[in-house]
Amino acid sequence: MSRFNKKNDISNYNNCVRSCYNYLALIGVLLCCGCPLTASIAVTENVDNQRYLQNVAIASGSNSDRLHQMLKGVGAAEPNWPQRAKQEVTDVKTEMAKLNTTYVYQNAWPANNVKLGAVTAVSFDKAGNVVVFHRVDRIWSQTTFNNSNVYQERSKGPIRENTVLGLEPESGKVLYSWGKNFFYMPHGLSIDPEDNVWVTDVALHQVFKFPPRGAGGKPLLTLGSAFHPGIKNKFCKPTAVAVLNNADFFVADGYCNARIIKYSKHGEQILVWGQNSFAGFSYDVAPPNFFAIPHALTLVPELELLCAADRENGRVQCFYSNNGTFHSQYHNPLIGDRLFSMAYTPAAGGELVIVNGPTAELGVAPTDSNLVYGFVMNMRTKQLISKFGPNNLQFENPHDVAVTEDGNCIYVAELNPMRIHKFVHKSISKPMSLSALKTNSSAKSEPATATNMSETINNIDQTQTAHHPSGKAIMVASMMLLFAGSTFALALIMARRRKRGCLPFGTHNRRHAWEKTEGFKLGGLLDRNGFEKLDQNASDEEQEQETTSLSQYA
Repeated sequence: MSRFNKKNDISNYNNCVRSCYNYLALIGVLLCCGCPLTASIAVTENVDNQRYLQNVAIASGSNSDRLHQMLKGVGAAEPNWPQRAKQEVTDVKTEMAKLNTTYVYQNAWPANNVKLGAVTAVSFDKAGNVVVFHRVDRIWSQTTFNNSNVYQERSKGPIRENTVLGLEPESGKVLYSWGKNFFYMPHGLSIDPEDNVWVTDVALHQVFKFPPRGAGGKPLLTLGSAFHPGIKNKFCKPTAVAVLNNADFFVADGYCNARIIKYSKHGEQILVWGQNSFAGFSYDVAPPNFFAIPHALTLVPELELLCAADRENGRVQCFYSNNGTFHSQYHNPLIGDRLFSMAYTPAAGGELVIVNGPTAELGVAPTDSNLVYGFVMNMRTKQLISKFGPNNLQFENPHDVAVTEDGNCIYVAELNPMRIHKFVHKSISKPMSLSALKTNSSAKSEPATATNMSETINNIDQTQTAHHPSGKAIMVASMMLLFAGSTFALALIMARRRKRGCLPFGTHNRRHAWEKTEGFKLGGLLDRNGFEKLDQNASDEEQEQETTSLSQYA
């Protein structure tokens, strides 16, 4: 009897193994064929400490180990997936202190009347103006999308205010704006050599090409299906676009599909590459062509490369732009596990300007000390050569970065606080004028009121986009004002005392009654009513005026 049961157990065990193997094989086939599973990973932006959502259900609701294994094998039978290496113990603060600071923060830029929501992208138009893409009053939260990556806030309608602003590079004043009543959740923006504007909307799951400065308000080209994420002829939260000189272009697709697609100038697909590497944590050296959110794109024309910010793997991957073949990758322990964006400049032989983000592992607190800065990396040596941040401090949630071709100016878009930053290379940086400081100070003193949620958000945006001078600049300005006020008060006091004849060097200008002019006359000492009365209040008034004058500049 026991022997019979044992045989049945073995048979049942073998059948179970075969069933599990067939089931997993079927899932692999579905994935390779592009068939979506019943649920997918819903990833938000940098709004909380978790890098991925917990309790993700795949098919019939499996655990995190199964999710890990399935995502490792997306699109490949046996990927060459390395074991996670033990990271060397690095004193991040000490190593960061060794990096030079070659860029100077521009506190007074942009102009204080520029109101911004969460700034998601920054680029340059053909005239050199700074163009930003922002969300006005929209916030990407944990409930914005469901587990199938479908946008849940369509009832709000499109954003009612302009989402694209063109800023004058010197003053930061708004030169033009457009993009209202069209977008739902702006993400990426880039401008091609013909000044056409390419944008992505993660709520719409679409990519758009607009004419220069959005003329007419209608796109010249639209890719993807509105509000419908997918794979074939569709996108799932596309993040960025890069356009070649011949008008062929690339789309980073994006939060769900983890791939890069190359199109002809007419929008016809040429090639696609990339596989998902959502493993729950980043690898020190992740396999080439695997992405954990390709979040931003930049071109390296001299080498004919397309580079992508592999966000959750904390690295930059570069590919040959003609065929998508892997070329190189760039990573540094100081950058950490999350790299949000990068931009290329040919200055100094070729440099990548990088912004990272706060680090956290799946469902747990950050394990490594991570400082959020901008970095400049030499592409030849792959070494970090400098860092930058607002007033030499850290960013909080940087999202995108752009650098001028000569490498002299860097602009960083930040989600929260909602602002756009400007940095100028110290070799051309000019000292900030006192008038600019006064303008910022007066803006800071204006009271903010709110009667509803919309007004509250706008007031927060206005307050956060006003850039305030550093403590050192305020101290210098205060000392200059104090010196000027003291000098003026002292001159006023001396003038009054000279008039009263109280100063030795002023006595020769005052003629007394007993001085000989036409002979001594006693009447000269008297008025009609006798001796002149002494003004006992004169010194008190003078002292009061002196105190008042000095207190005005203290």
